[in-house]
Amino acid sequence: MTTRVSMSDALSNVEVLYELPLIDSQPSVEGANNAIVYEANFDTNFEDKTAYITGISKYIEEAVLHSNLSLLLEQGYQHAMTLYTWRCCSRAIPTVKSPEQPNRIEIYEKTVEALQPEVAKLMAIMHFSMTAIDTFCNQVRRLCHHEKRKEFVSEAYLLTLGEFINMFAVLDELKNMKSSVKNDYSAYRRAAQFLRVISDSTALTESQNLSMFLATNDKIRTMLKTSLAQIEGYEELLADVVNTSVHMFENKLYLLPSEKHMLVKVIGFSLFLIDSTACNINKLDGKKKINVSRIDKIFKTVEVVPLYGDMQIAPFNYIKKSPNFDPSKWPICNDTSTSSMQGSLLMQLPETREEHERFIADLARYTNEGAIQKVTKRTDQEMKYLYNMGLTGLQLLSKWTNSILELYCWKLLHPADYRKGTSKYEDDGEEYERATRYNYSSQEKFAMVEILSLIKGLQLQMNRLNETFYEAICSTTYIELQTFIQIHIRDMIKKVTQKKRDLTKSILIAVRDTCVDWFSGAGEAGSIEEALALGLKLSQNHGSKKDHSESNHIRFNKRCVGPSSTQLYMVRTMIESLLTDKSGYGKRTLRKDIDYNHLSMIEQFHKQSFFWDYLLNFDATLKQCGDLSQLWYREFYLELTMGRKIQFPIEMSMPWILADHILESTKQPMIEYVFYPMDLYNDAAMHALLVFRKQFLYDEIEAEVNLCFDQLVFKLSDKIFTHFKCLAACMLLDKRYRSECHMNGIKVVFPAANRYDSLLKQRHIQLLGRSIDLTFLLTQRLTLSFKKSLETAIQRFESVNITGVMELQCLLEVNRLTHELLSSYLILDSFESIISEVNHSVSSALGRITLHIFWELTYDFLPHYCYNGSTNRFVKTQQPHVNETRREKMIREIPDVQLYGTRELNQAYDIVNNLYRGFVGVQHFRTMTRLLGYQGIAVVIQEMLKVVKNLLDKTIREFVEKLRTCMPKQCKLPRSDYGSPAILQYYLHQLHEIIHYPALQDVFHCFRELGNAILFFLMIEQSLSQEEIKDLLQAAPFQNLIPRPYAKEGESLEAKIRRLEAKYAAMSLVNIIKKLGTEKQGKLVEEADLLTRERLCIGLTTFEVMLDRIRAFLLDDPVWTNNPSSAISSNISPLSNIDDTHDFHRIWSALQFVYCLPTRHENDMNVEQLYGEGLNFAGCTIIRLLNEHRKFETYDFTYHLFKINRSDQKEDEVKNVSLPTFTERIRKFQILNQQIFACLNKYLCHTTTDEIPVEQVKCLTPMTLQTIQSSIPIYQHNRLPGTTSEC
Repeated sequence: MTTRVSMSDALSNVEVLYELPLIDSQPSVEGANNAIVYEANFDTNFEDKTAYITGISKYIEEAVLHSNLSLLLEQGYQHAMTLYTWRCCSRAIPTVKSPEQPNRIEIYEKTVEALQPEVAKLMAIMHFSMTAIDTFCNQVRRLCHHEKRKEFVSEAYLLTLGEFINMFAVLDELKNMKSSVKNDYSAYRRAAQFLRVISDSTALTESQNLSMFLATNDKIRTMLKTSLAQIEGYEELLADVVNTSVHMFENKLYLLPSEKHMLVKVIGFSLFLIDSTACNINKLDGKKKINVSRIDKIFKTVEVVPLYGDMQIAPFNYIKKSPNFDPSKWPICNDTSTSSMQGSLLMQLPETREEHERFIADLARYTNEGAIQKVTKRTDQEMKYLYNMGLTGLQLLSKWTNSILELYCWKLLHPADYRKGTSKYEDDGEEYERATRYNYSSQEKFAMVEILSLIKGLQLQMNRLNETFYEAICSTTYIELQTFIQIHIRDMIKKVTQKKRDLTKSILIAVRDTCVDWFSGAGEAGSIEEALALGLKLSQNHGSKKDHSESNHIRFNKRCVGPSSTQLYMVRTMIESLLTDKSGYGKRTLRKDIDYNHLSMIEQFHKQSFFWDYLLNFDATLKQCGDLSQLWYREFYLELTMGRKIQFPIEMSMPWILADHILESTKQPMIEYVFYPMDLYNDAAMHALLVFRKQFLYDEIEAEVNLCFDQLVFKLSDKIFTHFKCLAACMLLDKRYRSECHMNGIKVVFPAANRYDSLLKQRHIQLLGRSIDLTFLLTQRLTLSFKKSLETAIQRFESVNITGVMELQCLLEVNRLTHELLSSYLILDSFESIISEVNHSVSSALGRITLHIFWELTYDFLPHYCYNGSTNRFVKTQQPHVNETRREKMIREIPDVQLYGTRELNQAYDIVNNLYRGFVGVQHFRTMTRLLGYQGIAVVIQEMLKVVKNLLDKTIREFVEKLRTCMPKQCKLPRSDYGSPAILQYYLHQLHEIIHYPALQDVFHCFRELGNAILFFLMIEQSLSQEEIKDLLQAAPFQNLIPRPYAKEGESLEAKIRRLEAKYAAMSLVNIIKKLGTEKQGKLVEEADLLTRERLCIGLTTFEVMLDRIRAFLLDDPVWTNNPSSAISSNISPLSNIDDTHDFHRIWSALQFVYCLPTRHENDMNVEQLYGEGLNFAGCTIIRLLNEHRKFETYDFTYHLFKINRSDQKEDEVKNVSLPTFTERIRKFQILNQQIFACLNKYLCHTTTDEIPVEQVKCLTPMTLQTIQSSIPIYQHNRLPGTTSEC
């Protein structure tokens, strides 16, 4: 039965899918982080010891003692945490400055109230120290009793005694270091004595004892050594502790990083406790109780170990402080010529890389095989393989963590020498700054980051396989334990039973009964024993072939569970008693009761089972092996500042030092490790909450993380933006030009390959329990960087003239390509929206670019630039007619990243942009066309038309009216018979007022502005046409416009075109939208296609519209059109109006006569240099729009003179005017005018005949010879001024 689902329900169901948490494929760039921390602790601390009654009773008793000692150790480390995290409280309490202070009682009361809980903690520490020393000495006294001296003491128990020794050393050093503890107690005691709070004798005695306890340095060490000195034979027990520690250190029987350092500290402090006036460690070495040479190598291998937190100690210093110190016995430690491996991390780096590659390869092979085969149940061999892999991984993590911690301790103990460095150290916190900030080389920082990334990366991989490893560990430990108990011990019991070694037999049976898990629930526990009890003889071959076959058929339960901590302790202790040389039963040891083969099996099992306790707590061990929280804590150095520093700045914090070094370096492959140092804050925060349990430490870590993460995102985004901008800038630079720059000393280097892609995919970085979307933060920062870059580009454009449009376009293209490259990784806002926001053109068409272009065109381009038609460029005039335009200069220094990325790229692009700064040409107008767009062009042209109208209606109009008054009423075209010199003299006389018009330069300047405006319209039209043609050509394939193909003879052109149209029909947007889109979309695409085709066919032009607008301005003003000397309205001869000077073309002829005159001095600038060809464009455009161009070409004064001079070829000089030079200039301007008219006619050819004013032309009959002869005397009587009758 089908169910109908509505569309709304279906959409709601789809939306629910977005809420499902999906595992994305983002690269791993951080350590393991868990939102919820859950650890199952299976350590019962021997609470279940009574359950194993089958064990040896003395080992059960030892377990009870072991349990009590463990509780004391836990309390001791709690007190150590209290001392380490102690912050001085008395500095925050106001002090009583004088006995007469009125509120002193209140201050003292508040002091006691605030410090009393803290003093109670100090009192508890003192009592605990005494109790712990007494307990430790009692155990030593018990074990040193002459009856117990030869008895076996387990390795675990000796190790526990060593942990006690380590605890005493830590507590003593912490008490010595914390001067704030003494200050707080002094403030409390002062207030308490004033208020008489401590009144009874007991409390007073306790107070005095506590005061002496805190004031005396090395108090705990002294008390311990004094108490031990009263015990006879304690040095032998401590020698056993030392030998056990040496054995475990040399055989690497430790897993946690703290255990390795604890062993070294125990060796050093134990030797210090042993050495005294009564006992000499050198004599113990001679008696072979200890081995000094082995200890000497250990102390040289690990010269500095962490004591607690950021406190460190050199274990060999304990030996130096001992009373019987002999340097000759310690040759390796006293040899200062050889450098310590601990301080040279770089030498360990290759081996670390090799170990990591080998282990990761094995781990990857396993995970890949598991993913392919999809194994649901693994074999015992596979479980064993995973077990070994888990153990190896933990050992590698511990080794690498130790390498970083030991280097850190080495650097703390050996700070940088300020006398050898060039850095300036601060007064406050100088010691810590020299120990961290200035104490690491760049290579050491990179090595630390790399090893840190290996630690955190491997920890993450193993954490992901936590369940798999734990299952394999539990299964393998179960199988190996049951195999050893049910098979190997079975054979051993038979052998020792034959030899009648009852003690060894009872121990083996106790081991078996403690952990055995029979397959049937009840096994052959007493089969062999009962047979022997009945007197049955075991044959010599008993247990050989038959037993071997039986052992092969022993079946085990398939359980995935390991032994408990108590079981493991009991089994290992009892087995160890079989291996030790001390048995407590005379000279015979239990080792001799066991065969050699069986003994090797026991030794192998004992060694292998050492790590089971760690492996069965795999999760906790994994975290401890990768814990590097110590790199953040700095309580010891804060104490050294004596309250001057509440906390150190982030520049001295090791996590930020490492992260910042990556961000500041140019080593690109290291950038993906930048979040591994930040993972140290996770370790420190976890330590503060779960170990120290101090809220104020977590708050400090959180505050530093907030600051550091903001800095990290800022620097990372800046680094990413710089890289991609350099990449975009290099991609836009020509390859050959880059090589030329390199030869000229500008090294433009293409950015190296990077690994930013892994960082740009991080959507949930885990930091202090918070999930941070890094891509979102980077998107915000990068968008802001784009805005700053675009703001800089526009500000630079606003601070320069119109030629800066090329640099603006270049900067925009670089930013656009940068945005395109980054958009492949991040979801950025569109580049158009960003530039619209910066350009202030979101809600207005008048953006900053448009406004500045119009401003520069109006106030700089029109009045200051001269056009040259030969080069098609505008250049700035050398003698500006008006004052220079003032612009706001950029005051701030511009970072390289906001331009092209680097200084070298800035130089390379500046060379290119400088080529376009000396002129305004076609390239500039094309760029303006792209930047302005249709809307911007329309705004600029509209405003420019207002400028043109203002010029025509006011300035030029006034000048034209004044020039009309300066013109002669009539100015004839003299006959050629007079000759060109006479005609030149005639025009010089007739146009004398025009030539010497005082404001003639202003006239030319105004016409130059008008001409430049017209040329701007023309250039914009040409540039816009080219852009539109390019758009149309690019749109042609999508409009099914196929170019005409080549057809051979015999081929049908139409058929070939039809085949091409059918082939590319799939690209036709009109057909696709009609087929797949809605009806409305189909209509829209049809209209768009029709508009595009019509634009291509009609050839719309902007310049023609501009000319029509200017014509309208002219025709609306009677100054330009009204001619009072019209021949039609008068009785004068119809030919007499050709001499009239009222028309504009006659005025322009006079002006053209003036600017054609050559300069008088060689260094004088001519009209072309001063005003350019815009002057000619203005006059010719007005003449053409007034339809007077034919009259101008016919009746122009200079043209008439040029024609006559070309016929008579005279080279006279009239009134300092060289006729050949003058006519040559006339020829050039005539050619220029013809070109201008041709250009204007091309755009005005579409004007209909109805729009052209019809001229009333009257046809006259040709004049007869008599009429001509009668007219000659008239010209003879009207001689040219300044000529003789002989002319």
